[in-house]
Amino acid sequence: MTIHFIGAGPGAADLITVRGMKLLQACPVCLYAGSIVPPDMLAWCGPDTRLVDTAPMSLDEIEAEYVRAHAAGQDVARLHSGDLSVWSAVAEQMRRLDRLGIPYTLTPGVPAFAAAAAALGRELTIPAAAQSLVLTRVSGRASPMPSGETLAAFGATGATLAIHLAIHALDRVVAELTPLYGKDCPVAVVFHASWPDEKIIRGTLADIEARFAADPVERTAIIFVGKGLGEADFRESSLYDPDYQRRFRDRK
Repeated sequence: MTIHFIGAGPGAADLITVRGMKLLQACPVCLYAGSIVPPDMLAWCGPDTRLVDTAPMSLDEIEAEYVRAHAAGQDVARLHSGDLSVWSAVAEQMRRLDRLGIPYTLTPGVPAFAAAAAALGRELTIPAAAQSLVLTRVSGRASPMPSGETLAAFGATGATLAIHLAIHALDRVVAELTPLYGKDCPVAVVFHASWPDEKIIRGTLADIEARFAADPVERTAIIFVGKGLGEADFRESSLYDPDYQRRFRDRK
């Protein structure tokens, strides 16, 4: 048997990968994070799939489910929200599986920031204006931030920031980034990107707190900060310039 870690994507049931969907259909057991994985996603599972909501469970209890399935020879679909590569809590599960000698695979998912950018109708990298995106968060009860990974340090680069798990600290985000980006820097808060209740709050570092207070959201929201979010009069990429020679374009 095998444990299949699957990135469920940002929320919409049809934004899971084809590979992830097929694994959900095939595995007789599915462990899913019920607090953040939408119920519609479970429709991809087979009618006889044993569904286990891990939201109230400890890591020891989740491990016990893996051991139980291993003893029964049953493949497990382990469904996580977003993509497995960031803030998924997959690493400690894989470490335990390694100790137990239980095999596993990883299937990536559409990351939340990508769905949020689509909701905004924005490309996050703009020619000559914004070419770097920093995915970060602030310290919380579940996991503190390393000492060098601060909003001030990332903000000093001028890169576009996609700040996860920080909507409760919007005031701190504004206070720390305003001296670096300026009050007129565009900000966008995207809540539940791709979900039916998706919401977008747009503003600047000067007014985003007031706009948020007038229409608040909770928990699963991403805060984008960066000059590139408001760029309209930017130069076009050289990629499609008729005089740009590249290996796939035989320009004489």
